[in-house]
Amino acid sequence: MRQVLFYIPAELAGLPVFGMGWLLILWLAGWTIYTVVLACLRRDWQRELLGHLLLIGLGAGVCFLLNWMLETTPAGEPLGLPIRGYGVMLLLATVAGVGLSVYAASREGIEPDVILSLAFWMFLAGIAGARLFFVIQYWKTFQRETPLAALLEMLKFTEGGLVVYGSVIGGLLAAVVYLRRQKLPVLKVGDLIAPGMLLGLALGRLGCLLNGCCWGGACENPYLALHFPPASPPYLDQLDQGQLLGLSLVAQAGEEDEAGEPQDAEDRQSRSARGPWLVAAVEPGSPAARRGLQPGQLVLRLSIRPADEWREAIRTNNTTVPLVSLEADDTPRVEWNWSELPGSSGGVHPTQLYSSLNAALLAWFLWCYYPFRRRDGEVFALMLSLYPIARILLEWIRVDEPGQWGTSLTISQWVSLGLLALAAALWLILFRRPVLSESLGSGGGRPVNST
Repeated sequence: MRQVLFYIPAELAGLPVFGMGWLLILWLAGWTIYTVVLACLRRDWQRELLGHLLLIGLGAGVCFLLNWMLETTPAGEPLGLPIRGYGVMLLLATVAGVGLSVYAASREGIEPDVILSLAFWMFLAGIAGARLFFVIQYWKTFQRETPLAALLEMLKFTEGGLVVYGSVIGGLLAAVVYLRRQKLPVLKVGDLIAPGMLLGLALGRLGCLLNGCCWGGACENPYLALHFPPASPPYLDQLDQGQLLGLSLVAQAGEEDEAGEPQDAEDRQSRSARGPWLVAAVEPGSPAARRGLQPGQLVLRLSIRPADEWREAIRTNNTTVPLVSLEADDTPRVEWNWSELPGSSGGVHPTQLYSSLNAALLAWFLWCYYPFRRRDGEVFALMLSLYPIARILLEWIRVDEPGQWGTSLTISQWVSLGLLALAAALWLILFRRPVLSESLGSGGGRPVNST
């Protein structure tokens, strides 16, 4: 896990890097050099430069916008602009997926500009859909003191919090709209971009591994199990459940919150879990045992500080700040600092790697199947059929999402079932269409009558 790869400093040689600083100077200097070269080579350079004014202004605006993304420590010390592993892998996934789609399109005589333009709109709609899906699903965790603070928190998508199915839905809707407006064959282009979409997903899941999200359940196999560091989502989740404290907890009265509503994953992500729970067992020598907790006690409240406070305490080697506190009957309030707790989470299944390998294998299969398709749309329909099945199975291993609507099925499994229904409808439509060239491996041809 590596949530932040490195920081770009906020200041260099006494001058800010962002805002009215080095980045803006370099941006404007680059355009100045371009203008001089353009003026030397073309007579109508003013007209071309006017067309780029919007781009120049957008770039300058980004220089100032990045100022809002600078991070500081809780003490106010500047850290700089974080370059996150999740965001880097998202960028690599986009480049690889689009590159493969461009290559596939070029083999069919389709101009690369068509795929690049399509990819641009799919990327924007995909990011918006993925983030919107996540925000709706975990709406409670985005509540802040002011609407502006809540909005800024929602925009931090490079830190994680993107739902694959939200991206798929948003991207595909944008693709259909774009292709129809450009009067391009939707199913044929869908076949071309399907392997690239899955290749991008394979790389994107590695970003989940770096971010620590989308983790799996307990894994006893030492060769497979992953152990995540303190302040990571799996670590904090296991603390919420008492596992890293050495407690086996049994929820009492339906594990309801103060308003009488059952707790869910959104409540747990707040890192301030509520009780009561009955202590069923205490592991000998565990942090809980060293504080004198006993089986049969009732835990009234278990509170865990946010991840940024954990990271700051570990960075500064501060062992005076309590990060976990527990209130139980017949026992005074007990607290732990980070040095008194396990140095890593318990072993969990590397579901991020499972998902990445699954997407990579599906991308390879679709790429190999493409020359043998009998109708435009078959490759895309295969993606809609195979990926949801694999996703349903993978969700049984993951533990980061709760069941929905009174069932054990997660939201992703419900969406998978919906996509399988859509795939079945698409196959029925395809079977009624004429086949392409009868010769296998030809990559397609003129439609012929089916028998």
